[in-house]
Amino acid sequence: METKKASPSVPAIKWALISLIASIIITYAFQFLNLDINSKIRWVNYLVFIAFLCLTQKEYRDQLGGYMTFGEGFLSGFLYSVFLGALTAVFTYIYFAILSPDMISKILAASEAKLSSDGLSPEQKDQAMSMTSKFVTAPVMAVFGFVGSLIMGAIVALIGAAIFKKERSPFDVPGYNDPQPSDSTV
Repeated sequence: METKKASPSVPAIKWALISLIASIIITYAFQFLNLDINSKIRWVNYLVFIAFLCLTQKEYRDQLGGYMTFGEGFLSGFLYSVFLGALTAVFTYIYFAILSPDMISKILAASEAKLSSDGLSPEQKDQAMSMTSKFVTAPVMAVFGFVGSLIMGAIVALIGAAIFKKERSPFDVPGYNDPQPSDSTV
């Protein structure tokens, strides 16, 4: 009877969904707390991303019997980032296009305030705001969010795979029996 190998997609989808829910809660918590758009506390979403990617890799290793190659670890982590990136892109679009379209104007206002504090001339500020307004739209932010998730996911998955890999010993192969001496006096 052939043993069924665990799929890296199962823990990746599971943890991507949990991570999406956590990110949605964090997003709305930040909005209701009226935190500054440029606040450093917003980096907590990256910690959530990293934590759940590592949990994906650990769960996959556990499903494989406690052993996982570097490639298997990378694959499970990268699949997590693909699934989460796609889910987050959909949420980002819905959030900025339908649920909270006023956030775009807040982002643009924060950008304009930052440019003013940097001491740019009015022409430079207008040019920078013109370029910024092209990129601060729901579809563009969704696409860049997806691509960013893939890039960050690849980097974190490489690091996580190096941490979580545990190669099976050549002597720890199923069906392997240690050689027994043929002479019972030995």
